[in-house]
Amino acid sequence: MFWNLVQSEFLKMRKTYIWLLLFVSPAFAFVAGFLTEQVEGAPNEWVIPLVIMTPIHTILFLPLIIGVFTSFLCRYEHKNGGWKQLLSLPVKRTNVYLSKFFLTIMLIAINQGLVLVAWLAIGFIKGFEDPIPYDVMVRSFVGGWIATLPLAAIMLLISMAWSSFAAPLAFNVVFTVPNILVANSETYAPFYPWVQPFLTMIPKGGEGPWGGFFMSFESLVYAIIGGFILFFASGLIYINKKAV
Repeated sequence: MFWNLVQSEFLKMRKTYIWLLLFVSPAFAFVAGFLTEQVEGAPNEWVIPLVIMTPIHTILFLPLIIGVFTSFLCRYEHKNGGWKQLLSLPVKRTNVYLSKFFLTIMLIAINQGLVLVAWLAIGFIKGFEDPIPYDVMVRSFVGGWIATLPLAAIMLLISMAWSSFAAPLAFNVVFTVPNILVANSETYAPFYPWVQPFLTMIPKGGEGPWGGFFMSFESLVYAIIGGFILFFASGLIYINKKAV
């Protein structure tokens, strides 16, 4: 039943233009990375474009795209009594929530993959001679995807709770705009879900506390693990108590 629901959610999106959003962030990141000049003395020439591409991708575009995805996944249910029809069917409400969350994080993974392709394309086009830093690649792109999980959970909860398509998007914009300021704050950055993809993807020296990812211990425990558990559980509780 879970996979049937995932297929149903996929069919809702297949004939829309929502897929084009997957290419917006990679396109802007590619242009910025391609136009970047190498820095003399850099340990690996592959890292320089990534340092430029990451803020463009994660500070603004990625959080906003996540909000659009979750709002769109709940759009049909908010129209013409869709929630009532869906939740009246012999399906588990938990599976309804899990199917929407699963598709959200898969779309994020595709977006991350396209940015990765853009980064590699820059290196191949420019003929980088240094070896591809696979450790940086895994730590940045996989870690960045993991860091989006609490943000995906909170935006899915907001999108389910608010019937207006625009309201969750406005909510997301309000909390995305301060990213550039929060990212430089040692006090607030470890607790702010919207800035975690940036903090996790930006290459930096040293090893992270978990699998070598680019994340601080505080970000891992409070914002990523703690935030994900809190918002994911809240979404499950909400949909299971939602009146038909």
